[in-house]
Amino acid sequence: MDDKKHSTLGSHMTPGGDYVPSSQLPATQTASADMGKHYESLKKTIVKKFPFVVSLSVIPPQMQKLFEEDEGLTKEEIERKPVHLFMVIPEEEYANIPKKIKPELLKIIHESKENVWVHIKTPVDVWNYGLDSKFDMVDAVAASYPLHDKGLLGALRVANIHKTLVLRKFEKYVASYVVGGSLVRGTADADSDVDTFVIIDDTDVKKMPRLQLKEKLRGFIQDYIREANAYAGVKNILNVQVYLLTEFWESVKDANPVIFTFIRDGVPMYDRGTFLPWKLLLKMGKIKPSPEAVDMFMKYGDQNESLVKRRMIDGMIDIYWGVVTPTQALMMLAGEAPPAPKTLVADVKRLFVDKEKIMAMRELKILEKVVKYYKDHEHGKLESMKGAELDILLKEAGEYDKKLKELRKKLEKRIVEHTAERIYGEVFGILKNMFGNKSDNILISSFERELVKSGKTSARFMPILKALAKLPQKIKKSAVTHNEIELVRREATELLTAMIEFNQRKELASFSGTIMKIEGEREKAELVSTIDGIFLLAHKDVMHFNDKSFTPSTREKFEVAMEKTKQPVKLIISSALTHALQQRFGKYNLSF
Repeated sequence: MDDKKHSTLGSHMTPGGDYVPSSQLPATQTASADMGKHYESLKKTIVKKFPFVVSLSVIPPQMQKLFEEDEGLTKEEIERKPVHLFMVIPEEEYANIPKKIKPELLKIIHESKENVWVHIKTPVDVWNYGLDSKFDMVDAVAASYPLHDKGLLGALRVANIHKTLVLRKFEKYVASYVVGGSLVRGTADADSDVDTFVIIDDTDVKKMPRLQLKEKLRGFIQDYIREANAYAGVKNILNVQVYLLTEFWESVKDANPVIFTFIRDGVPMYDRGTFLPWKLLLKMGKIKPSPEAVDMFMKYGDQNESLVKRRMIDGMIDIYWGVVTPTQALMMLAGEAPPAPKTLVADVKRLFVDKEKIMAMRELKILEKVVKYYKDHEHGKLESMKGAELDILLKEAGEYDKKLKELRKKLEKRIVEHTAERIYGEVFGILKNMFGNKSDNILISSFERELVKSGKTSARFMPILKALAKLPQKIKKSAVTHNEIELVRREATELLTAMIEFNQRKELASFSGTIMKIEGEREKAELVSTIDGIFLLAHKDVMHFNDKSFTPSTREKFEVAMEKTKQPVKLIISSALTHALQQRFGKYNLSF
């Protein structure tokens, strides 16, 4: 417990404070500039080979241990004391890492004879550090010395320095510091603004009015923007939004679409258990308006006529929200977070026109027209409107809102049908892989004969299989109910798990002579010999034998090894393997 006198947020609202030199700011503890000169040739080779590289930087020596632990480097690899390079590539290149990028990169490093270790990441990996509460990892990336940067590192650095300055001033009152906008969405360039959000815990403030408190906070935090830009040395403009925790919570409870977008897109660079739980709850679908709230949003369109009569340009704004809000409600009903207004038209076209095909281009054009009016007003291009023009807009908005109510019924029905089709396709797709491209009745009979009667799985799956086989006909007749599909979905999940496990055992059995069963005192397991060595499969654990002991591995690495093993590899029980088995199982028995 801290023995210092308790301070409140109000006591921090005085100007001044201790000077913090740049050398003490975590985000500016970068590697020496000599690093840049030393690795200039290597950088040029890498960027020439991979021109799509977003950034390439040197992790500061004092922060390298974070990455060694996070990625599980071996003792031998750590003792080499390599310099850690952090390479960020576009998300669309992620699939090319194993077979194209990594082999070529290793070749380049080998030819350069540099003692380096390269971490190949995408922007999503960087943001996942924040989402996993690994804020020190975010600090390390922001503090890395840039060898090559298209804007990501610079933007991250200025935000991280500003975060540090804010934390130094307000200590424990910063509930969350979050970065969002185009930087997180992956649409930013080297000159893009950096959008950040600061949530301040104001729950102990009793004497100062909330509005006055917010204005004072905004003044302090805005002052730190200039310092952060000076320290970072970048052109990016830092946009900071300040929220009080109490007003932010009210917006969450009221299902404010702006706050929903902020929670959905934002990535915390610092969080004291405030932002991340909200983000996880939103992802789980737990933060969402009630049916009454959805109805309320959709009824905004019905209120337009009385509002338009009172004002002209303000009437257009009311029409805008009367169209956009129920549209966002419909997007939430479809299982998506409400989109930002500037991407609303594109998202509605993608989901309701192109994918679900429940909205016509006429309705989309009305939405597009309303959004354009609002943007023109927002950008100062629209200063007034004629009454006749507003009347037409009001009429079209009414037609649009009426159509949305029809779409809601269609969408609810479509969601149930899509869920039924997906579950049917997944289950019978696996059955066809197991028993061949046969009719549903034959597949069900094969399942019963091969798995149920042989005791390899439970007989309770038979009724659910038969119920699934009837789904296509029910879908054609629109006879599938929401309650029915929810029951089927829960039971089908267990069925899928049982079939997948059976398939895996079947694949392993085809490599006769390469597998041994182990029965220990506390657990059972299997030894599998592959071209990449011996693997131990025990419950959920996957281990790899490295000639001395078992080390943790993954199911993905084992599956890759199995795929590469075209011919059976004889399983040899060496003394080292025997010793390793004794260490894990104690007394055990082996059998083929």
